[in-house]
Amino acid sequence: MKEGNPMNKNPVVPFLLIFALGIGLVFFMSLYGLDQKKEIAGANEEGTEQGTEEESANTGEFDAEAVAQQKCISCHGDGLTGGMGPALNSSLDADAAHDAIKNGVAGTAMPAGLVPDENIDEMVDYILSLD
Repeated sequence: MKEGNPMNKNPVVPFLLIFALGIGLVFFMSLYGLDQKKEIAGANEEGTEQGTEEESANTGEFDAEAVAQQKCISCHGDGLTGGMGPALNSSLDADAAHDAIKNGVAGTAMPAGLVPDENIDEMVDYILSLD
């Protein structure tokens, strides 16, 4: 054994030093968190209020193009010209499109319920307006 380094003599000493440092760090970070408790709670309340404002703004007018960009392009491609799913355009039957949006298409990746029932007609009109 090397006698120049005192840590080599007893491996328990470095372990205890690291352990004490870790426990001390956890303790002081807990105290710091308790001091920040009111600030964190205030930030959470502000976030909740902003979420409520956004929800109330979203209950307004339905934007079929925005919904298509969010939920449809991943399968139907950019511009809804076809991709993994078929092209969405004016060649589709309105009743079939309405049924597919409302109930999904069995045996495919098309799920039901992507558009709220009260907005399906607007979505179908948007799809049929595409060329």
